[in-house]
Amino acid sequence: MSKSYRLIILVLFLVLACIIFLHLNNGRWENSFSEFFAAIFNFNPEDQSQLILREIRFPRTVIAVLAGASLALSGLLLQTFLNNPLAGPSVLGITSGSSLFVALSLLSGIGFFTTEIGVTFSALLGALSFSLLILFFSYFIKSQVSLLLVGMMLGAFTSALVQVLQLTSHANQLKAFTLWSFGSLQQVTFAQLGFIFLLFLVGTTALVWIIKPLNMLVLGEKNAQVLGLNVKAVRILVILLSSLFAGVITAFCGPISFIGLAVPNITKMLFKTQSHGVLILGCLLLGALVLLLCDLLIIYLEPVIAVPLNGITSLIGAPVVVWIILKKF
Repeated sequence: MSKSYRLIILVLFLVLACIIFLHLNNGRWENSFSEFFAAIFNFNPEDQSQLILREIRFPRTVIAVLAGASLALSGLLLQTFLNNPLAGPSVLGITSGSSLFVALSLLSGIGFFTTEIGVTFSALLGALSFSLLILFFSYFIKSQVSLLLVGMMLGAFTSALVQVLQLTSHANQLKAFTLWSFGSLQQVTFAQLGFIFLLFLVGTTALVWIIKPLNMLVLGEKNAQVLGLNVKAVRILVILLSSLFAGVITAFCGPISFIGLAVPNITKMLFKTQSHGVLILGCLLLGALVLLLCDLLIIYLEPVIAVPLNGITSLIGAPVVVWIILKKF
């Protein structure tokens, strides 16, 4: 890794550390490092300050870091594999699958499926089901463009089903689904962080092993095959890993738009390289940083107006996507 890349990564890391501290320390109570440490490792449930840190601020900050990094990595994988800068986690229907299953859960009115655990389970099941469906199609479809179109059609099909379900649902059920669809970092509890982090760690560890195949895919699918790459095996790994990253975050936070689409492109423009060792590290840092900044903006605007997470990410991500399209064409 060159000195310029190391310098950019160091700057991103330092900025991220500062934003994490700001995010944790924002609110009525200002806390010291010793209080943060005590809230995590020596928790006293009767201490109001520790309770706020452990159950509200810490989970919200950690999930923002994990969600931003996961969605950015998912987008990077899909953009590399499909050779399309406008590909994102929702492009293969993964997010749409979660949305459909959550809609079926919340709008069904069945007790268990309307609970927090039921919604999370439904979202994970939806992401997994649609991932397996895409994986099934990938065995028969050789063209990346065709697979992309299949994913888009699955997304359109599920959106139509969700709209039909919304039209036939009651007001309270419709409100619950609408709130979930806005995306939020405030629903994750301290107890759930370990499970989410474990899946994130499994995904990133597996990702390290396919850096070389990803670099080969940049040359094109046919050239990669000539160089001896098993494209079908890499295709399966990419779909599984991108589904893992996007599916888990969608399950716990709802669908978060544009992070997986915009951040990988910003990372490529910042580092000016196609080396995935550098890009993966860049997406990890930049994805976490962007989502933290979006959520910090929501916190600052909260006394004036309640802004949904997807509203902020779309305001930032949409201009980036338009700029990418103008630059490409």
